[in-house]
Amino acid sequence: MYDYGTESFYVTASATGNTGTIAISMVMYMIVSLCITIVSIVALWRIFKKAGKPGWASIIPIYNLVVMFQICDMSPWLILLNLIPFVNFVSAPILSIVMNAKLAGKFGKGVGFALGLIFFNFIFTLILAFGDSEYEG
Repeated sequence: MYDYGTESFYVTASATGNTGTIAISMVMYMIVSLCITIVSIVALWRIFKKAGKPGWASIIPIYNLVVMFQICDMSPWLILLNLIPFVNFVSAPILSIVMNAKLAGKFGKGVGFALGLIFFNFIFTLILAFGDSEYEG
């Protein structure tokens, strides 16, 4: 009485081809992410060297924040605010904005550059690292 047909029981070639596409996409994403990470580390390393701090500090996760706060003349103890639940939702963005504004000032840049560091951090960090600006500690 009912004819279910046999075409629904076969796997089509397009369904198996998606696996390869997903794998290639994941590998490309990983390569791009690795390249961006390496460029970010090099840029942060150069900023630390310009400020007279050890460049290797840029690759140690929490210590690089401590050094960055020292460069910006901020108390490294403020980082502890980010460990308090619910307080960190407010403190992290505020500390980031203040740190980027002070970093721009320490390298002799104005409000426009500080806004660039806040909203387009990757690009403006590269400009700060590889540009001719000098640390005015």
